[in-house]
Amino acid sequence: MKHFLLFISMLALQLHAQQQNHRSRSELGLILGGSNYLGDLNSYNPFYNVKPAGGILYRYNVHSRLCWRGSLLYGNVGAADSDASDALLKNRNLSFQSTIYELGGGLEFSYLPFQLGHDKYRGTAYVMVGVSLFHMNPKTEYNGEMIELQPLGTEGQGSSLNSEGHYSLTQLSVPLGVGVKFAIGKRSAIGLEYGIRKTFTDYLDDVGGNGYVDASVLSDENGPLAATLSNRSLDGSRFGKRGTASSKDWYSFFGATLTFRLGKPNKCFNH
Repeated sequence: MKHFLLFISMLALQLHAQQQNHRSRSELGLILGGSNYLGDLNSYNPFYNVKPAGGILYRYNVHSRLCWRGSLLYGNVGAADSDASDALLKNRNLSFQSTIYELGGGLEFSYLPFQLGHDKYRGTAYVMVGVSLFHMNPKTEYNGEMIELQPLGTEGQGSSLNSEGHYSLTQLSVPLGVGVKFAIGKRSAIGLEYGIRKTFTDYLDDVGGNGYVDASVLSDENGPLAATLSNRSLDGSRFGKRGTASSKDWYSFFGATLTFRLGKPNKCFNH
């Protein structure tokens, strides 16, 4: 009985030590900044139409140069041809807005050793890579109302004009980013981060096809609103260029980070 109680006591101490070790390696905090998009309605300007964004950031420090990270982020993206300088784009006259919810995870590699609470390893630059699941919902303004575009099938989705069904509003992306972080005292860190997301969809902006579909057929099969919002060109031409089917859309999150260590300092931290 004594041996059994001793075994239980030692097991409890070991589990407690492991829990403290995991907590000492863990950071939880916030990222606050902006989000924007690159695609058919904004091909070149990486900081065009930036909108507020933010979320929760978690890090688990494997050692001083590597950590696992997870995040839950919220942001908005949008673009409008009315802002374009090119006359052909202005004539196309498309616009969209979308809220993005993103759940992601990945790895963060530090250029220099970094450890909260260590006097020597107080700051570093880093790169990060991961995979994310995000939800989008492109909308456009029409007659003073925000209209959801995906159910309409503006490029003939769900009709005889397009063999593909409606695109999914939930998609995968690959975050790629860079940042810097600095320790504040023993338990917290601040930083700056920029992360761009490669997506596997061309419909973040609801624009994927090269040209316009037949408006009369689209109106008969998907409704007159679908036909109206499919082609909003100022000159009414159906032979102009709508999008670029060969490229996918991108979006980004960037901003300031503030994280706090969840446990006490780990004296046996690996460097």
